[in-house]
Amino acid sequence: MAMLKTAASLSRLGTESAFEVLARAQSLMAQGKDIINLGIGQPDFKTPAHIVEAGIQALRDGHHGYTPANGLPQLREAVAADLQRRHGAAVDPDCVVVVPGGKPTMFFAVLMFGEPGAEIMYPNPGFPIYESVIKYSGATPVPIELREDKGFAFDADTVLAQITPATRLIIINSPANPTGGVTPKAEIDKLVAGLAQHPHVALLSDEIYSQMLYGGREHVSLLNYPEIRDRLILLDGWSKTYAMTGWRLGFAVWPKDLVADVTRLCINDHSCVNASAQFAGLAALTGPQDAAAEMMVAFNQRRTLIVDALNSLPGVRCADAAGAFYAFPNIAGTGLTSREAQDLFLNEGNVATVSGTSFGAWGEGFVRFSYANSAENIERAMERIRKLL
Repeated sequence: MAMLKTAASLSRLGTESAFEVLARAQSLMAQGKDIINLGIGQPDFKTPAHIVEAGIQALRDGHHGYTPANGLPQLREAVAADLQRRHGAAVDPDCVVVVPGGKPTMFFAVLMFGEPGAEIMYPNPGFPIYESVIKYSGATPVPIELREDKGFAFDADTVLAQITPATRLIIINSPANPTGGVTPKAEIDKLVAGLAQHPHVALLSDEIYSQMLYGGREHVSLLNYPEIRDRLILLDGWSKTYAMTGWRLGFAVWPKDLVADVTRLCINDHSCVNASAQFAGLAALTGPQDAAAEMMVAFNQRRTLIVDALNSLPGVRCADAAGAFYAFPNIAGTGLTSREAQDLFLNEGNVATVSGTSFGAWGEGFVRFSYANSAENIERAMERIRKLL
């Protein structure tokens, strides 16, 4: 019998609970249960046809080999042009690094700055991989509390007050997963101004949901603050906007001085991103945008539907979801903990959701609902939960 001793650091790695819930939901479906999945953060739309065709054509054209570790030059140029169009920010294509999804950028940024004795700040409740990777690196995770009464936006004064000489990196995410919260420009302005006193602190701005805002809200990109560009890592990608989660395609804009370091990490980790996905990503950025716009119309309709329905449930209140495709209702009035509510909804109601505590300790009293599902399924799910409550 093998007696293998693995590294202690592995015990510090968490998981993404939405995938655990997805596995349980699929197991129940295999048993014949009619499960409505409002757990996973994945558009229910197919990737637009012209993007799929570009990926297929790339394979037919013989693009079967390695690509540059930082991404195809024409794709990096298209990313820079897209950021200029969307944010009015000039980006050097040589500072763009294409990676397989959003997570490698998080992982590389945290590995670059995280080690024992260092502190890294992250949103809580927030995407669970932030805290997981910070712990894995040996750094101390310092939560930025996101509160319901502030629309789940961070408070700049609170963030700045938490900075110490050991702080290496601050992670922010707006529009946010799991809350749907959007931080207003005034708070971002205040954060950036305050960071002038802390030149030793880098920023990772996770803007993967930057094209998913509602109610006339405008996205405020950290790229628009030239005074921090030499320490800003911007994370974005194709997964959400273009329904390309399975293509595993993301990008980041890095400070010029860190590009060589992150490229070395890419070479050591995954060599390069697969060629056909990059050609598909190129078609997504340079081709028609109407399919992405149609998805946003549908998401907005579902958002209104689910927020209204949640607010009508006994013991539940739900803040207006300003961005992304998540609602994050407060369920404390039901008398259930977050985990109890998640398990009740799945086991008794056949509705998959994710406990707020999966996103950090400050998520207690909340449950995440993804409205990346049809309006009909959302209505059915809400009726099932209404009967349970």
